[in-house]
Amino acid sequence: MPPSSGRSAALVGAGIFLSRVAGFIRQRVFSHYLGLYEQMDAVMGAFRIPNLLQNLFGEGALSASFIPVYARLVGQGEEERAGKVAGAVLGLLAFVVALIVLAGVFFTPIFVSVLVPGFTGHLRLLTISIVRVLFPATGLLVLSAWCLGILNSHRKFFVSYAAPVVWNAAIIVSTIWAALTPGRTLDSLAMWIAWAAVIGSFLQLAVQLPAVAMVIRGFRLSVRTTVPEVRTVVRNFWPALLGRGANQISAFVDGQIASFLGRGAVGALSNAQLVYTLPVSLFGMAVSAAELPAMSAEQGSDEVRHAALRQRLEDGLHRIAFFIVPCTVGFIALGQVVSAGAFQTGRFTAADSRYVWAILAGSSVGLLATTMGRLTSSTFFALGDTRTPLRYAALRVGLSIALGVFAALLLPPLLDIESRWGAVGLTMASGFAGWLEFLLLRRRLTGIIGLARLAPQYMVRLWAAALVAAGAGWTILLVADGRLGPLTAVAAVLGPYAAIYGMLTLVFRIPTAQAILARVRRRG
Repeated sequence: MPPSSGRSAALVGAGIFLSRVAGFIRQRVFSHYLGLYEQMDAVMGAFRIPNLLQNLFGEGALSASFIPVYARLVGQGEEERAGKVAGAVLGLLAFVVALIVLAGVFFTPIFVSVLVPGFTGHLRLLTISIVRVLFPATGLLVLSAWCLGILNSHRKFFVSYAAPVVWNAAIIVSTIWAALTPGRTLDSLAMWIAWAAVIGSFLQLAVQLPAVAMVIRGFRLSVRTTVPEVRTVVRNFWPALLGRGANQISAFVDGQIASFLGRGAVGALSNAQLVYTLPVSLFGMAVSAAELPAMSAEQGSDEVRHAALRQRLEDGLHRIAFFIVPCTVGFIALGQVVSAGAFQTGRFTAADSRYVWAILAGSSVGLLATTMGRLTSSTFFALGDTRTPLRYAALRVGLSIALGVFAALLLPPLLDIESRWGAVGLTMASGFAGWLEFLLLRRRLTGIIGLARLAPQYMVRLWAAALVAAGAGWTILLVADGRLGPLTAVAAVLGPYAAIYGMLTLVFRIPTAQAILARVRRRG
C-alpha cells in the first residue's frame, strides 16, 4: 500500500478512535445512570433511528456514490466543476432530509412500531417521545456526512471523523448535569438526553464547515441535475443506499427482534454493538475510507487500473486482518473483561457485563468478514459498480433475518433457556450471513480485476499469535481469582494480551507489525 494511503488510514483511525472513546464514555454514563432498565431500552431503541439514517444516507450511500465522482474530478484538476457537483448534491440531500424529518415528526408512532415492535405500554410511549425529538438531529447528522465526503475527497480525514466527539461531549455533559439535578426521574433524564443529542448534532456539523470552506472551489447550492456527474451520483445513490447499508439494516432488524426478548435485551445489544463496531470502524472503515478516493482517482487503461486496485485491495486485506484477528479472539476469550471495563458501574452489574460478553462473543463470528467485506465493496464503488454490492447485501440481509428469527425467537424455547439469550444467537446469525456476503463479493471481484491473495501462512500466524496471547490473558485471570476490579482487569489482562500479540507477530515477521515498530522508532 502506498505510504500516503497508510497515513490517510492512520488519520481516519485516529479520528474514529477519539470519537469512539467519546462514545464509550457516553455509553458508560448511560449505563451508570440508567442500567438495563426500560429507560435505557427506550433511549437505545430511539437512537437507532438517527444512527440508521445517518449511516445509510450519509456515511454509507453518500460516500459510495458521491466520493468516487467528486474525487475523480478533483484528481483531474476540475475543482470548479467539482464544486458545482457538490452544491447540487448538498441541495438534493437537504431536500430529501427535510422530507424525512417532517415525516418522522408527524408519523413517529408508526416509526416506533416498525423500529421496536416489541415495546408496549409506558416503554413505547417514552420511546415515541424521544424519537420525535431526535428526528431533527438526524437531519443535521446526515448533512454533516456531506462534509465528510468533501473532506475525504481532498484527503482531509481527521476533522470529519473526529467531529462526533463534540456530539458525544454535548450528550455526556448534559446527561451528567441532568442526572445530578435533585428530583430528576429516569423518564425526564431520558428526554434530556434526546434534546442534548439535537444540540450535539448542530455542533458536529458546525465544526466541519470551516474546513470544508477552505478546500471547496466553485460551490453553488442548487437542486439541478443537469450536470452529468450529478446524475451519476443520483443514479448510484439508491443502490449504494442498500448495498453500503447492509450492516445498518441488519443491526436495525436485530433491534426489532431484540425488542421481543425481554427487559434489557435492546440495551445490552446496543452496548455489545458499540464494542463490536469499534474495530470495524477503526480498521475496516479507516482503510476503506482512505482507499476509496485513492482507488477512484486511479488513471490509465483497464489493465493498469485493475492491477493497481488489486494491489491496493490485497494490501488492505492483510492490514485489516492484522488488527481484526486479535479483536475477534479477544472478544470471544476475554470479552468479560472488555464489557466490565467499559460499562460496569452504578446500576450496571457484573451479571449485566457477562450478558453483554455473551452477545459480544456471538458478534465476533462475522467480525473479520464484515471488515474485509467493507473494503471489497469499496473496490466495486471505485469501479463505478454499486449494484453488485447491493445484490449480495440484499442476500445477506435476507439470510440474516431468517437465521436471526430462528436463533433468537425459536431456538431458546427449544433449548429451554431464557428468551433474552436469544440475543446471542441473533448476533451469530448476522455473522454467518456476513461471511456469505464477503465470499460472494470476493469471488465476483476476482473475475473482474484478478485474485487479491490473502496468504494462508500469514493468517495462520495471526491466529496463532492471538490464541497464545489469549491463553496468557486467561492465566492472569485464573491467578487473580476474582480479585481484580473492572478497570484493573483491563490493564492487567488486555495490556499483556496486546503486548504478547505484538511481540509474536514481530517474531513471525508480519510486515504490518514491522512497519508499526519502524514508525514508532522513527518518532522516538
